[in-house]
Amino acid sequence: MTNSPIKQTGASGVPGGKSQRDARTRGPKENPTPAAGPTIASISSPLDLLLPYQRRWVNDKARWKIGLMARQVGKDFSSGGEGIADCFAAELRKEKTTWLVGAPSERQALESFEKWKEWAEAFQVSIADYVEDRDSSEALLKSATMTFPHGTRVIAVPGRPDTVRGFSANLLLTEFAFFDDPDKTWRAVLPSITNPLRGGEKKVRLISTPNGRGNKFADLWEKNFQVPGAKWSCHKVTIEDAVRDGLPVNLEELRAAIDDPEGWAQEFLCEFLDTAAVLLPYEVLAAIENPLATLGVPPEFWTDTRDSEPLHLGIDFGRKKDLTVCWALSVIAGAYRMTREVHAVQGMSTPDQLDMLRPRIRRARRVCFDYTGPGVGLGDFLVKEFGEWDPQKDKFGKIELCTFTQDLKQDIFSKLRMIADQKTLGIPADRVLREDLHSVHRITTPGGNITYRAPHSPDGHADRCTALALAVRAASTGGGPFRYEPVNTGRAARGRRIV
Repeated sequence: MTNSPIKQTGASGVPGGKSQRDARTRGPKENPTPAAGPTIASISSPLDLLLPYQRRWVNDKARWKIGLMARQVGKDFSSGGEGIADCFAAELRKEKTTWLVGAPSERQALESFEKWKEWAEAFQVSIADYVEDRDSSEALLKSATMTFPHGTRVIAVPGRPDTVRGFSANLLLTEFAFFDDPDKTWRAVLPSITNPLRGGEKKVRLISTPNGRGNKFADLWEKNFQVPGAKWSCHKVTIEDAVRDGLPVNLEELRAAIDDPEGWAQEFLCEFLDTAAVLLPYEVLAAIENPLATLGVPPEFWTDTRDSEPLHLGIDFGRKKDLTVCWALSVIAGAYRMTREVHAVQGMSTPDQLDMLRPRIRRARRVCFDYTGPGVGLGDFLVKEFGEWDPQKDKFGKIELCTFTQDLKQDIFSKLRMIADQKTLGIPADRVLREDLHSVHRITTPGGNITYRAPHSPDGHADRCTALALAVRAASTGGGPFRYEPVNTGRAARGRRIV
């Protein structure tokens, strides 16, 4: 960035070298008491980077703003620019202000937070401190906070009623329609942002793509959009609007890649169609996290034939982009499913994956394997070696080949939620694992059909959640066939027995 409007004496950017202190991740304060405040260096602004529709959003100074915006149009980027510009102005005045950024998940909260850090660097405003607050290193994020030299703060949280309650701050809720419970979250945060005795008047920004009707975001939008005298200033940006304003996206190529007319209409043309709900909310996951559950076991565990512990595997196969995940469950007392291993690999050749899976399958009682796309070839090979499980065809080997139809998805994911609600499942407390399990949404289409979706992220495509759902299915199948055959027990007596 050239001709930036800020020049800060002392260090600039995000401090490195985070360390764990009192269950908090903190960046070292390089200059806790800077000798000089920010000074004007040029009349140009980093906000000049914004496209026209983004600049209209940033320049709108209304207290209450709501943005119905398509995916990939930079709604978090432009909102971060507005927020940091406000923080910069407060720093110039040597005053304090606070922004609270809430998102549907920890991953999304931290990704949005990164955009705010980028804007702070563009404005050349130094960050005096950075803290992530958790109960332990793998616990769910409570908050992440960056603090500027004169006390201004930006706080990012996963958007839940307990994490947003009590903050007196300007507010940005991103992808608000996709919160675990947007209505309860809104009720929890509203008193703090409307109380003038708690730090003066607060700005409120809600941005999201649509997630059907029947949630607080849709309710607020429909009550204010194109309504004379409405309280909220409304901004609607479809992908077509963004491209007209200069966003470099090939619409036809994007539409072809989506290959889903309803998904295109809702996520890119901003129409309220499907309704999505998180399959496994954070509260549900917290209730099944078990300190006895493990992410891995020693290699000799899989070759020790003396251990008769019944194991069941779910394998979600990926070859290049997606992960291969093998989730191992043991069944305790016939009912409780405890995680013994969550083994994930990426980019491994199919022969090497076979070598990795073979000892695990030998130890397992039942295996549910993802027999879709690239998994077909390996599935055929596994069935040849270990036998197929398909009681309807009188096949009682180890491997059930699971083709991912809509019926199968509904069956395995609904049963996963059911046993999670029953608390008969134990999973490790792990941040990457938790975000993966939290990423799957249950989608209800306008026609009443149910499906399940998850976004791609650097950590996969809900591959761990899929493997867990398959493992639960494997652990729920019977131990063997039941057939009746006639038995001759004597001259006149004739009965039947179970074999």
